[in-house]
Amino acid sequence: MSPSIATGLEEELNDAENRCQKGVKQLCADGISRVPNKYVWPVQERPVNDRPKSSEAKHISLPVIDFEELQGPNRPEALKSLANACEQYGFFQLVNHSIPREVISRMVGVSKRFFELPYNERARYMSSDMFAPVRCGTSFNQNKDKVFCWRDFLKLTCHPLSDVLPHWPSSPSDMRELAVTYAKEAKHMFLKLTEAVLESLAVRKMRDQTMSELEDGSQLMVVNCYPRCPEPELTLGMPPHSDYGFLTLLLQDQVEGLQIQHKDEWHTVQPIPNALTVNVGDHLEIFSNGRYKSVLHRVTVNSTQSRISVASLHSLPYKCTIRPSPEIIDDVVNPKRYMETDFASFLAYISSCEPKKKDFLESRKLT
Repeated sequence: MSPSIATGLEEELNDAENRCQKGVKQLCADGISRVPNKYVWPVQERPVNDRPKSSEAKHISLPVIDFEELQGPNRPEALKSLANACEQYGFFQLVNHSIPREVISRMVGVSKRFFELPYNERARYMSSDMFAPVRCGTSFNQNKDKVFCWRDFLKLTCHPLSDVLPHWPSSPSDMRELAVTYAKEAKHMFLKLTEAVLESLAVRKMRDQTMSELEDGSQLMVVNCYPRCPEPELTLGMPPHSDYGFLTLLLQDQVEGLQIQHKDEWHTVQPIPNALTVNVGDHLEIFSNGRYKSVLHRVTVNSTQSRISVASLHSLPYKCTIRPSPEIIDDVVNPKRYMETDFASFLAYISSCEPKKKDFLESRKLT
């Protein structure tokens, strides 16, 4: 190959790489009819190869937890349902919660409008700093991903709000106001749910201390955008992964895409209008000593509709250590199964390698 041809190919590859770094929305704005090679997943990892064995198994009906039941005289039965959901599925749909419908619809709306902004406006918030109070980017971990995901994101650190709010996007003009309102509502709901989770685990002596830590704990709000994809069978919106925190509260529009792994098969979750999809995070699996499961999930994309979701990830303060609750472990019946860990260890792990599935959680196991 002549030097001029080699140089031309290198420049073409660099140009393609730079285009991908700008995100999927910009790729679509430039006009594409095929998925770029950077987004094409290995054959064995493509969603088309994980279709359920029967059409009936394609969708999954997650357990539905009625928040009003948790607050009323039927709380004991609702707690049993909550425990079963966390043990058997690691996911549930939360209905009749206290977040007003208009707060939900406005948060979804402003999220869509943010990703409709010109690239140069969104690029102001692009950063590779994992500790940045606001970070706009693409894929899953674009600094490490060998194959990119069909996803753009906006990550907003939410605690303490008074410190981080000045760094949040000022466009659209109502972004901060609507996002703050939703973040506060999500935090309140998380704390109410966590009280129920602790009660379902029979954590009593450490309850007040744990709740106090979580009240001052971390909250990261991740706004996800999955644009329409010309070849959705070749790529993924997000790869199989678990969430690092205690609980994640997911707000999504009515476009399907979220899938969970249940009984070794992938199942699509059907959105319920105004419901929150809640999942157990790695920290809660550790805290419960493995009783509650942090489950693998992923996102698929489609060729007809864009999808928006807002994930609110909650856990202890970044500097706190997470460990199995002393009230749960027993040297004979239920020995300690996980080593202690903290958020710094998680960041060090994902900064040093390409995160895959539940590798970080697996690295914390003792047995």
